[in-house]
Amino acid sequence: METAVTENARARHTALPTTMRAAVYRGVNDVRVETVPVPKIGAGELLIRVASCGICGTDLKKIHTGSHSAPRIFGHETAGTVAAVGEGVTRFRTGDRVMVFHHIPCGQCFYCRKKTFAQCAVYKRVGVTAGFEPAGGGFAEYVRVMDWIVRDGGVVLVPDGVPLEQAAFVEPVNTCLKGVKMLALEADDTALVIGQGPIGILLASLAQRTGATVLTSDLYPERHAIAAEFGLRHAIHAGSEDVIARVKAATEGRGADAVLLAVGGNALIATAMEAVRPGGKVLLFAQTQHGEAGFDPGAVCMDEKALIGSYSAAVDIQEEGTTLVFEGYRNGFDLTRLISHRFALEQAVEAIRVASQPSAQSMKIMIEMETQ
Repeated sequence: METAVTENARARHTALPTTMRAAVYRGVNDVRVETVPVPKIGAGELLIRVASCGICGTDLKKIHTGSHSAPRIFGHETAGTVAAVGEGVTRFRTGDRVMVFHHIPCGQCFYCRKKTFAQCAVYKRVGVTAGFEPAGGGFAEYVRVMDWIVRDGGVVLVPDGVPLEQAAFVEPVNTCLKGVKMLALEADDTALVIGQGPIGILLASLAQRTGATVLTSDLYPERHAIAAEFGLRHAIHAGSEDVIARVKAATEGRGADAVLLAVGGNALIATAMEAVRPGGKVLLFAQTQHGEAGFDPGAVCMDEKALIGSYSAAVDIQEEGTTLVFEGYRNGFDLTRLISHRFALEQAVEAIRVASQPSAQSMKIMIEMETQ
């Protein structure tokens, strides 16, 4: 239950409105921009005024499949400024520029001890909300950050000179870095990344930092052009070239040491398994819905091809990920170059439509406050 904002918190910021605008999920394919109450915070909590929030593929799947009950306010790639500070919070002050993780694990359970943080029961609880059932809340003017997120490192200060829309990439970069680390790539390895949307480019860029040779596959030449700005110059044009043949030609016929699947279509799992060498690894990164998919079990057993998955962020690499994003803004890793569309909150429905229909012209879609 939400508790009232403490008098101490109000004293530190007296200009808080009582209502705000938010993109509210009301049912399958039904999102409406509405006026809702500004969330109230309690002891140990923060109120963040959202500046920028990216639209993630998992947000879209929830909206289009009805996997989550309504009403909710989605959005979890969130950066903004501290608007109010709950009693007992000493690390943050009003006006601080921050980004927020909506999940933080307990750090003590079986899964945390095994560093499988996304399976922790506490991690599965969403700790950031703009109202209704907690769901991230970044598609709103303000979000409430609950106490365990604040206490256990889920709020990160953004250095001066780093745009908040760059900071909004901290969470997706963490998820991609986690996946790349699972592959244990070495300098003499060759990796293939299938899909060059924003996540595919992040995965490929991070894989390339290991020293491995990275091939990228996508249908759209326009996306390869953006990937080239991040130093990814081994492009395979999937619409006109044989991806598997190109990969094998680059690896003396063996296949890639690792294939990273950054596209949600299950049909491409078979392609990835064929493109990877015996003893290599295939990483499923975008398969976030349960179901069935076909692959050759003999390739896993006799060819010793490993099929692995990576989901969500990892707290143990948080400092490395934030450093990549913050220092990278000045050193060739300017992620704002991935943004193709910026929509005001009042245009959130159109933003979701554009994000749901990927094209050659669309990359990262951001919702940004008009008063930013």
